[in-house]
Amino acid sequence: MQKVDLDAMSIEELAKLRDDAAAKLAEKVEARQQELEAELARLAIYGKPRKAAPAPKLLKQPLKDLKDTAAKAA
Repeated sequence: MQKVDLDAMSIEELAKLRDDAAAKLAEKVEARQQELEAELARLAIYGKPRKAAPAPKLLKQPLKDLKDTAAKAA
C-alpha cells in the first residue's frame, strides 16, 4: 500500500480522501451486512431458539405455614 504524506496534501485533497474513504467503508459495511444476513437466513432453517422456562407459580401460603398445618394434622 502506498504511503500518503497527509501534511503535504491540500485541504481539498484531504476532504476528497476522507469522502472516498467513507464511501469505500460504507460499501464494505453493506457487503458484510448482506453476507451476515445470508448466513442468518441459512441458519434459520435449524429452528428458532426456545423460550426460557416460565417462572414458578407463587404459593398461596408460605412453606412454613404448610409444615405447621401438616404437623398439627398428624
